[in-house]
Amino acid sequence: MKTLLKYLKPFRGKMLLGLCIKAAGTMIELLLPYILSHILKNVVGSLDVRQILFWGGLMVLCAAAACLCNIVANRMAARTTRGFSGTVRRELFAHTLQLSAAQTDRFTVPSLESRITTDTYNVHQFIGMMQRMGIRAPILLIGGIIITLMMDAYLALVMIAMLPLIFLVVYFLSRKGVPMYTRVQTSVDGMVRVVREDVQGIRVIKALSKNDYENRRYDAVNRKLSQDERRAKIVTGVVSPVMNLMMNCGITAVVAMSASRVAGHRSDPETVIAFMQYFTLISMAMMSVSRIFVMYTKCAASARRIAEVIDTPAELAVQDLPTVKTDAHIVFDNVSFSYTGKHRHLENVSFSLPRGSSLGIIGATGSGKSTLVKLLMRFYDVTEGRILIDGRDVRSIGHKELSAMFGVALQNDFLYADTVEENIRFGRDLSSEQIKRAATIAQADSFITAFPDGYGHMLSQKGTNVSGGQKQRILIARALAAQPEILVLDDSSSALDYKTDANLRRDLATYMKGSTTITVAQRVSSVKGCDLILVLEDGEVIGQGKHEELLESCPAYREISDSQMGGAFVE
Repeated sequence: MKTLLKYLKPFRGKMLLGLCIKAAGTMIELLLPYILSHILKNVVGSLDVRQILFWGGLMVLCAAAACLCNIVANRMAARTTRGFSGTVRRELFAHTLQLSAAQTDRFTVPSLESRITTDTYNVHQFIGMMQRMGIRAPILLIGGIIITLMMDAYLALVMIAMLPLIFLVVYFLSRKGVPMYTRVQTSVDGMVRVVREDVQGIRVIKALSKNDYENRRYDAVNRKLSQDERRAKIVTGVVSPVMNLMMNCGITAVVAMSASRVAGHRSDPETVIAFMQYFTLISMAMMSVSRIFVMYTKCAASARRIAEVIDTPAELAVQDLPTVKTDAHIVFDNVSFSYTGKHRHLENVSFSLPRGSSLGIIGATGSGKSTLVKLLMRFYDVTEGRILIDGRDVRSIGHKELSAMFGVALQNDFLYADTVEENIRFGRDLSSEQIKRAATIAQADSFITAFPDGYGHMLSQKGTNVSGGQKQRILIARALAAQPEILVLDDSSSALDYKTDANLRRDLATYMKGSTTITVAQRVSSVKGCDLILVLEDGEVIGQGKHEELLESCPAYREISDSQMGGAFVE
C-alpha cells in the first residue's frame, strides 16, 4: 500500500476537506437520538407547542444538514477516487510499457492486463469506501459509545463488552483473507490468459471445430477461479454473520438489563429509546467496519500486485561504455545469448554491415533469426559479446535515441481500430505526403486508394477487415514512413505474392538507399539481393556471404534454394 499512497498526495487537500464535511455530518447525525430523548422526556410533557415546534424543527434541520453533508462529501470522495485511480492506471500502464521484454515475459501479458483492470478497480473501490465510511464509522462508533456512557454507563458497558470480541474476529480473519485474495487474482490472470488466447485464435477454433475443447479449457480455469473465490469469501463472509450475532446478543443483553433498570426506577423509557437508537448507529458502524475489512483484503492483495510492476527497476539501464572506432554501421562482435540462462539461443554471432547496405537472415523456425533482431533493438541484453551501431554499444544508447533509429515491421505486428493513415502515422509528426510515399514503396498505395474513403478507410481491431497481404503492406509502410536509419523487416512479407515481394525489394533498393536494411525471411527470394546473407541453424551462423557465394559454400542454403524454386528465381 505504501507505493500507492504516494499517488494520494496530490488529492490530500480535497480529501481532508471532504473528510471534515463527512465528520461534521456524522456528528450532527449523532445528535438526533439525543434530541429525540430530550423531546420525549422534557418537551412533550410540557404541552408547550412552541417548544415542540422548536425542538422538532431543530431535529428536522439537523437531519437535513447531516444528509446534505453526506451527499457533498460522497460526491467529493467520488471525484477524488476517480482522479486517484486514473493516475494509478496511467502510471501502471506507463510502467508496463517500460518493462523490458524479459520482465514482460516474467509477469506475463494476461497478468499485466488483469493488474491494470481488476486490481486497479479493487483499489478504487477501497479508497472510495474509506472516504465514505472510513471517518463516518469511527465517529459513529466512538461518539455513540461516549454518549451512551454519559446517558447510562451501566447499559453502555454491557454493549462495549462485545466490541473486543468483534475486533478479534476481524483481525484474525484479515490475516487469512489477504493471501486468499492474492490467489484469487492469480486465478484471474489464468482466466484472462485463456480468454485472450481464444479471442485471438477464434477463427482457427471455428475452422477446426474446437469449440467444445476451448469450452473445457475455459471451464477448468473458471472452476479454479470459482474455488479460490469461494474459499476467500467463506473466510470474509464469516465476518458479517459473526458481527450480527454478537451485536444481537449485545442488544438482547441491553434490553434485558434496561427492563430491570426501568422497573427499579434507575433509568427511564426515554433514555432506553435513545439508547437503542445509538445502539443501532453503533451496529451500523460495526457493519461498515466489516465491509471495509472485506474491501481491504481485496485491496491489499491488488495493491501488492500493482506495486510489483511500479516498483520493478529498469532492467535495461543505459551503461557507460566506450565508443569504438569503426567504419561499419552495425557490428555484432561474438554475440551469444540465452533467454533462460541454460540453453544458448545464439552462439558466437559475428558480422559487420556498412551504412546503407542490406542484410538478409534466413534459417529454419527456431534458428534464432528474430532473437538476433531483438538483441539489435535491445529488447534483451546480450549474454556475451557486444553489438555496435556507429561504434557505440547499444547498451550505452538511450532508449528513445535507439528506438528513433529503427523502423520495424514484424510478422505478427498489430493494427488498431483507426484509419489507414493513422495506423501508418502511428502518433508521429508525419505529413500526408510522407505517408503516401511510404505506402507507395510498400506496394500499398494501389489498394488503399481503391477504398471508397482511401487513406481515411477505417480498419477494425487487428486489421481483420483487410487481407493478410494488405495488412503486411500497411505495416511495412508504417516502418518506412519516418525514413529510418535502420529498417527491420522481420518476416513481414510472408503473405505477399512473389511479384509484389519482388516489386517491394526493388523499390526499397531504389528509395531507401540511405537506410541499412535487415530482412528476416523464410524465402530465399526475399534475401537473394542482399549485400550479406546470414544462414542460421540452432543459433549458430553456418554460412554468410552473398547469394552466389552461399550456393557454392553452404549446403543448407543451397538445399533451401533448390527446395523452394529449384534454384531459379522469378523477378
